[in-house]
Amino acid sequence: MEKIRREEIRIIAKNSNWSTSSVSKALHDHIYNASGDWLKFLKVFFLGLGVSFTVAGIIFFFAYNWDALHKFAKLGLISGLLVATTLTAVLAKLNPLVKKALLTASAVLVGLFLAVFGQVYQTGANAYDLFLNWTLLIAIWVAIVNFAPLWTVFITLINITIVLYAEQVAHGWSDVFLHSLLFGVNSFILVVFLLGSEWAKNINTPSWFTHLIALAAIVYATMGVCIGIFDPPETAFYMLLFTVLLLYVAGVLYGLQNKSAFYLSVIGFSSIIMFSAFLIKLSGDAGMFLIISLFIISSVTLLIMWLIKLHRKWNAQIG
Repeated sequence: MEKIRREEIRIIAKNSNWSTSSVSKALHDHIYNASGDWLKFLKVFFLGLGVSFTVAGIIFFFAYNWDALHKFAKLGLISGLLVATTLTAVLAKLNPLVKKALLTASAVLVGLFLAVFGQVYQTGANAYDLFLNWTLLIAIWVAIVNFAPLWTVFITLINITIVLYAEQVAHGWSDVFLHSLLFGVNSFILVVFLLGSEWAKNINTPSWFTHLIALAAIVYATMGVCIGIFDPPETAFYMLLFTVLLLYVAGVLYGLQNKSAFYLSVIGFSSIIMFSAFLIKLSGDAGMFLIISLFIISSVTLLIMWLIKLHRKWNAQIG
């Protein structure tokens, strides 16, 4: 049975004679986290923590014993761990969550194997193509498993690949163009996941995952605009400004529609940072820095007050 959403409860309560006590009971039954939900969260958290520490231990094992290991031992150990982890996840009768966590660890081990192979045979373990090959090798894997932490690894690899390609191959790319590209890629991924969760009800995308992608996109946008303000004007900067304006407006509308203070807050703080950079560009004297200080204090205060007012309004609509 599909779980009822907060927005659906709000609409029903607003357009019916549903009593306050019944609305409160529905919120506690379907929206608010109970002790069982926290227990489930702790299980997932400690499972992910254990898998992360295990993979980190494997990496540090190779780093510490690198000179003492024969090249066949290095490749044999990591490939054996990769095969064992993958077969355990696929063949063993385990909890689906445990299987997905093991497959996420296997995806990380794929990159470790490529790095070890590159170090042994000097194929360029620090080159961008290592991360490109890593991304391509686990792409189908990621799509089939459809696990948010694994998607996080995959998207991180895409970002690292683009950054390393710009540093090692595309020397003509400016910093503004690089940040524009990263902003565009992460924004596109965010829109795909947001629309996917809206169109396909069976796709359950965790909010922390979409928030993480949105935060990465906004950080790239903020850095790109701030760099472009101080660098000589170029076409990429104006394209970035237009795209940022368009997507920021869409983000604010999405946040208001879905009662999400996250998008409103991060977009607001990003806009404050970018406008402050513009003021610094105009003048760097002491008077301007005083104006900027007053602007930041007043704008942050107004933004927080607005968010608090919206939060109270949303709670009143639901209650």
